[in-house]
Amino acid sequence: LGELLVPYMPTIRVPRTGDRVFKSECAFSFDSPESEGGLYVCMNTFLGFGREHVERHYRKTGQSVYMHLKRHVKEVPDRMFTSSPVDLELNRDFNGEDYEYEDEAKLVIFPDHFEIPLPNIEELPALVSESVTIACDAVLNAPSAYKKQELESWEEEIQVSRHARSLRQLDNGVRIPPSGWKCQKCEMRENLWLNLTDGAVLCGKWFFDGSGGNGHALEHYRATNYPLAVKLDTITPDGADIYSFEEEEAVLDPHISEHLSHFGIDMLQMQNRTTENGHHTDNNSRQRVSEWEVIQESGMKLKAVFGSGYTGIKNLGNSCYLGTVMQVLFSIPDFQRMYVGNLQRIFDYSPLDPSQDFATQITGLLPCLIHPPQTDERSCTVSMCDAQMFSFQHQQKGASPRMLKALVSRGHPEFSSNRQQDAHEFLLHMINLVERNSAGSENPSDAFRFLVEERIQCCQSRRVRYTQRVDYCIQLPAPIEAATNREELLAYEAKRKDAEENMRSPPEPVRARIPFTACLQAFTEPDNVPDFWSSALQAKSAGIKTSRFASFPEYLILQIKKFTFGVDWVPKKLDLAIDVPDFLDLSRLRATGLQAGEEELPDLMPPIVLPEDTRAPEIDEAAVMQLAEMGFPVEACRKAVYYTGNMGPEMAFNWIIAHMEEPDPGPSTSDSPMGATPLGNSPPEESIAILTSMGFPRAHSIHALKATNNNLERALDWIFTHPEEEESDAISDMADTEPNDNAFSNANSHSDSTLSPDRDTSGPRVKDGPGRYELFAFISHMGASTMSGHYVCHIKKEGRWVIYNDHKVCLSERPPKDLGYIYFYHRLSSS
Repeated sequence: LGELLVPYMPTIRVPRTGDRVFKSECAFSFDSPESEGGLYVCMNTFLGFGREHVERHYRKTGQSVYMHLKRHVKEVPDRMFTSSPVDLELNRDFNGEDYEYEDEAKLVIFPDHFEIPLPNIEELPALVSESVTIACDAVLNAPSAYKKQELESWEEEIQVSRHARSLRQLDNGVRIPPSGWKCQKCEMRENLWLNLTDGAVLCGKWFFDGSGGNGHALEHYRATNYPLAVKLDTITPDGADIYSFEEEEAVLDPHISEHLSHFGIDMLQMQNRTTENGHHTDNNSRQRVSEWEVIQESGMKLKAVFGSGYTGIKNLGNSCYLGTVMQVLFSIPDFQRMYVGNLQRIFDYSPLDPSQDFATQITGLLPCLIHPPQTDERSCTVSMCDAQMFSFQHQQKGASPRMLKALVSRGHPEFSSNRQQDAHEFLLHMINLVERNSAGSENPSDAFRFLVEERIQCCQSRRVRYTQRVDYCIQLPAPIEAATNREELLAYEAKRKDAEENMRSPPEPVRARIPFTACLQAFTEPDNVPDFWSSALQAKSAGIKTSRFASFPEYLILQIKKFTFGVDWVPKKLDLAIDVPDFLDLSRLRATGLQAGEEELPDLMPPIVLPEDTRAPEIDEAAVMQLAEMGFPVEACRKAVYYTGNMGPEMAFNWIIAHMEEPDPGPSTSDSPMGATPLGNSPPEESIAILTSMGFPRAHSIHALKATNNNLERALDWIFTHPEEEESDAISDMADTEPNDNAFSNANSHSDSTLSPDRDTSGPRVKDGPGRYELFAFISHMGASTMSGHYVCHIKKEGRWVIYNDHKVCLSERPPKDLGYIYFYHRLSSS
């Protein structure tokens, strides 16, 4: 055996600092050392593979030596089952009294499967024994890739900003209301940032994929040099998300309470009140306990469901938002066809590192979720404090999405953390990723996409403008004033205030019951358009906007807007029950377009207001030349040096990479790093030149840019994760002229994108049809904030409702449809 190993010695590596060792999860499936076939770790790439997938890696790479890890687990007989096993490395924790386990490791040489047990390494020739022993010990002692990543995520320290202590705030009388925010330069109402110097509320652009805003907060910093901004919807009693434009990172501000109070936001009033004996008197505490019990169906005898079709997803620690979204998304046939239907092709053509390939990771998860189920007739009693939920011995292990979570959250400021996140935001993020990674093939996100027709009327001239925008989700208001138990709510509020004033225990909370029809009516009612500029009057005027469906999607997503802020800026979740129907007919909300007798507003833009300071900026020409020597256009280098405040070529280089996709907003694009906006679907020549100067083939560079909507940073990542495509690209240069079937990227098609109503067929693909739907799933949230608490989902399968609570899956007895947060409908057939 020693002689057999000698030829492969050059391929056996010792993990270096920075190498990730995947010794707890297969790159293609959820096989682990506990699986029947164990896990094979490549001794060159340190990727892990289950028995069914290791041969593929051997054939593709020629790597022959693998470490085979196998964990044998045995339950100690005659002892009561007390807990589900979970270990820091393998996501299992074996109770010493209830379980015995033994780890086995050996080297395996492919293709003949010669096995060398590791304790016998010493019997090999001395030179072979020493080097192999060092490599094997290093692999065995290395932390698993995702355990290391989780620790780094938890331990990442945010530094105090250098501007926190001496921040200058203008006495301009600005007061920020607790709701109704909008970017001062566009219509964005999400991802809004409050500048702590002058109180400007502007949209951000922080996400690595280019989504999330139009970058007006950053533009404001460039014009003013006001360094700190706080994200409006993150302000809590414990602090807020703060970003330093100058330092280009998230920062801490020890004086944030004082800085926010300057604009009328009193964080001191946001703290929980306590009684004299120190106990919390959160008025919503009892309500939340009730909500947890109802949504999880606690205390009922639920029948557990087993098998691949009803497999749960493990909670990795505040990852329930991911698990619930994935369960619902991949119960939809369009997603199953795209990934499971192409499983073998996706696996065979995966890149050399499949852990970094979106399609591979999605495909690896899906088979666990959609195969036919098996039912265990033994029932279980569910209680809120029973963390494991089941009292019988059979375990529901669930799939562990570590590799998938690491991939889909990479570069995202929120999802890459280990904090709880908003399931609605993650749903849109996943739709974005699916769409972006479906270039040139079927896009399952088409099932959600629809067009919204917006009609704006000038109240003075009575003329109208019709526009269309793409959307994936309808956000329904929850009008408390329409509650059917309004008198009961008023009585409760009076009792609550009286109890608070007299330091007595609060009364039993009352949940507002709102008809679904009232939510739908609030959504369709005309809205006033603040700061509306009428092109007919060439001046600001009053405007009214109404929205209707220009198309109906195959699958309709509805989000209930449950989260708001009180007048004292205390974030709160509205305690609501909405009679969401099983069947929904929205046909009456179909858009009609320009009507007879209506006159359109002229197609004119508001006048451009130029800044007062037009002095030419001072630029460090030495830094410009250093960047230019790297192959970047000179004007792009000058712009990068200017916007980074002459802080050196390294900072300017990072700025170029992060902003290559941004066209210059002015009438001239000569000083834009991307040059002129490309015509049709051809990538900008400047971007192609940068990639080719790095040594990549021209055709491959064009292919990468088209696949990533001309985003240079994403194109680089795409090239590194698709190396096998270089050869095919070199054969044909057709990529120079072929159109991109998926040119309408979600990065440009979020809810704020506008389209002409007469857009041609090259526009966004929509699956229009009748507006009649049936409810098939909903996600529910428990807790006071989307950034805390817990998510579960209910899905209707084979005519019965099933509750998915992390790795626990049961038949639902009383699905709490009135307490949901996100609802999913599928279109009814026209028959």
